[in-house]
Amino acid sequence: MSKIQKYLVGVLVSICIIGAFGIPLGDPKFLIQAIMLESSFIALAIVSLKNFRYAYIPNFIIACIVITGNTISPKHLEIMSTLHPFYNAIVLIIGGYVLQGLLLVTNTMTFWQHRKAKIEKQSD
Repeated sequence: MSKIQKYLVGVLVSICIIGAFGIPLGDPKFLIQAIMLESSFIALAIVSLKNFRYAYIPNFIIACIVITGNTISPKHLEIMSTLHPFYNAIVLIIGGYVLQGLLLVTNTMTFWQHRKAKIEKQSD
């Protein structure tokens, strides 16, 4: 496993940790959806660890969905802009933007590295 792939898995694990802290803070009527999203990040971390080529497209899609969802949700925007409740705002900002942005960056870097290695292997 390459160094950048380890970073990618580390970002996914970090998202899982922040998500585990965020689930109890969220609206109880969305508990099932939160658990399903958290489960998808756990699955992506495992798949990215084992065989990255099956995970790069879902990594992009889910990161974009989370960023978009946080951006268009009026309640999330209110919490993040007022920082009230503070703990919720920190979880939303770190988990919904910082780590998702890192996921997009590390996923892109890993994808290009994987693609480059594949091209080099074919030319040999």
